[in-house]
Amino acid sequence: MVGRFGIWLPARQATPDLAAAAEGLGFGTVWLGGSPGADLAVVDGLLDATTTLVVATGVVNIWQSDARELAGSFARIEARHPGRFLLGIGAGHPEATSEYARPYEAVAGYVDTLLEAGVPGGSIVLAALGPRMLRLAAQRTAGAHPYLVPTAYTRLAREIMGSGPLLATEHKAVIGTDPLAARELARSRVAPYLGLVNYTSNLRRLGWTDPDLAAGGSDALVDALVAHGDPVHVAEQLNEHILAGADHVCVQLLGPPYASPADGYRALASALGL
Repeated sequence: MVGRFGIWLPARQATPDLAAAAEGLGFGTVWLGGSPGADLAVVDGLLDATTTLVVATGVVNIWQSDARELAGSFARIEARHPGRFLLGIGAGHPEATSEYARPYEAVAGYVDTLLEAGVPGGSIVLAALGPRMLRLAAQRTAGAHPYLVPTAYTRLAREIMGSGPLLATEHKAVIGTDPLAARELARSRVAPYLGLVNYTSNLRRLGWTDPDLAAGGSDALVDALVAHGDPVHVAEQLNEHILAGADHVCVQLLGPPYASPADGYRALASALGL
């Protein structure tokens, strides 16, 4: 359904032209970040512009979007484009909302409401990092969409979830032949996440230490979280997630050297053999 590789980008950057380009390049899914609203208004235009591409949310924030309104939006999209929309939901970060409390219970209850309102479990994925949320994703939904994780996490997540559920891992990438410049750009994009407890707790579970998490991230941590190099080298790094047990990798390209996201993804698609 989702293909082996997809594109992850903020919903505000997703356009019908980019969706059509992604489909033409062989990417299976476009993931919409930045907490799209419950009306899911951006999704219709992307699906109208394509024929086989799947659009997924990565993810809708449960504190910001009413579950029943979201279920109504899902029904609208599903009626028009059957089987081509995947609803990713998540609890976000405690630093981002004063309502944040008991995230596992909140997500489980939100899933219950979606299911009761007619959204099939097979059309839902969860933003999961910890073991409990991964098990919930495996048991109640199509699977998990982890964000900002190294390949060691993918291997562990597959062990926890078992062989059936979807594991769609986001991974950042910088295409460029100057490793110092690529790492500098990568660090600038990783650094804000290292102030969020969800991500730092997950990285500590994987063995990363306080020095790794300080000052925007150690070189080793940045390299584990952001693939960089020429397109062939980047493709090799992304495929490590597949070898570790991911079904799908959502690629988030960062910055230069290409004039538009479509240009960068075109170079990557060729290296991935799409």
